[in-house]
Amino acid sequence: MSNLKWRALHAVDQSRLSDTRRQAHFAVQWLARAARAYIPSLPDHSHTNLGWDDTFGGLATHPFSDGVRLGLVMANMKLAILSDQGEFLANLSLNGRTDTDVRAWLGNSLSARGLDPDALDAPAPYDMPPHAIAEGAAYAVDTLGEFLSVLSEWFSNANAVLGVIRELITTHNLNAPPIRCWPHHFDLDTLIAVNSAQTMGIGFEPGDEYYDEPYFYVSMYPRLDPATLPALPSIGFWHSKDFLAAIAPSHLIVGSSNQKADIEAFLHAAAAAAIKALS
Repeated sequence: MSNLKWRALHAVDQSRLSDTRRQAHFAVQWLARAARAYIPSLPDHSHTNLGWDDTFGGLATHPFSDGVRLGLVMANMKLAILSDQGEFLANLSLNGRTDTDVRAWLGNSLSARGLDPDALDAPAPYDMPPHAIAEGAAYAVDTLGEFLSVLSEWFSNANAVLGVIRELITTHNLNAPPIRCWPHHFDLDTLIAVNSAQTMGIGFEPGDEYYDEPYFYVSMYPRLDPATLPALPSIGFWHSKDFLAAIAPSHLIVGSSNQKADIEAFLHAAAAAAIKALS
């Protein structure tokens, strides 16, 4: 994994990064709404998951019936209707826009393509965390500035490094689905069935109620006694509250002198431990 591209990450004001992540999480729900509306549903909801695309620096849906995708450029929070070649057919900056404004623009744009705009209004099958945007506040892109670029760098790094570890997992004769972003939790991951009753998740979370900072993880189900598991590299530790997972948080990653190598070592060690424990 030593040739993997890595964008150096630096410590930032965590409270600002947290609000950036929350606003981006709400923005991503427009991709999820469109996916639920225009992509044939699947029992595991995978029709709503999103892919990171480095060509435009953002997340995008699976293609709609006419081949277009809806994307979100992370570094400037623009919604974009993308052609099957990745060209921007239309885009909207979310700065100063409320979700009511976004609904009007997106409905009109997709209606012009022959899609039913009312399908965007179906309720989500999950609740979102509290935020002023849910109460009608506008997206404040201009005030987020560099923090959107930082969030974009985390996602780009995570997509690359997780893609490599996913390929290594397949050498263990395990089926590792592509790395995708799940709009409910806003995480990138692959969920691997080690056998019919045991699973391992390998992923990246930009922050949540457990760790209000970006982190990489390797989770296991069903949970085991963490005392039976081996020690992890220095940027990682075993988390056992509510779920069992190896965690490598941003405050330990940014302090590393070789972030890429340390993330690689963490994911490799945690995945190997999980496969051995669950096999």
